[in-house]
Amino acid sequence: MSLSSLVVPLLLALMAAWGLGKQVDVYAALTRGAAEGLTVLLRIIPALVGLLTAVSMFRASGAMEVLSALCAPVLELLGIPPETAPLMLVRPVSGSGALAVGSELMAAHGPDSYIGRVAAVMLGSTETTFYTVAVYFGAAGIHKTRYTIPAALTADLTGFAAAALTVRLFFGA
Repeated sequence: MSLSSLVVPLLLALMAAWGLGKQVDVYAALTRGAAEGLTVLLRIIPALVGLLTAVSMFRASGAMEVLSALCAPVLELLGIPPETAPLMLVRPVSGSGALAVGSELMAAHGPDSYIGRVAAVMLGSTETTFYTVAVYFGAAGIHKTRYTIPAALTADLTGFAAAALTVRLFFGA
């Protein structure tokens, strides 16, 4: 048995011992935390269901392919492979959808190809912006996102361009 397999059980045992040492009802605190977690879950599920439904409809409608074709010339000017356009469109909305698109890109072009490497770096260096905003703002009860979405999408675009540049610098195009 390795040390890494003992980390979680030891951490749980230490927290329980610490709580008992502080005379805290550990079980009551655990169940209170679980109940609070469920109420947060109930607040964010509607936003998540809507978001995942929208992503599925976007992909199934063919709109993603049309939008990808329209973005291709601009992406080439920015030095981003146009084949990654579907990934760039899905990534801010859905992590699992982006992983599926990334897997498709790697299956079509190979994981060691320029496009495969750019897709991998894009997946690792950008965020599921709308999902994150829906979850965190929903949990906090915030309804007006103000500048959050434009700033986060700008950061995602920067991450996409930096991914292509970084892969080109380290591996060539």
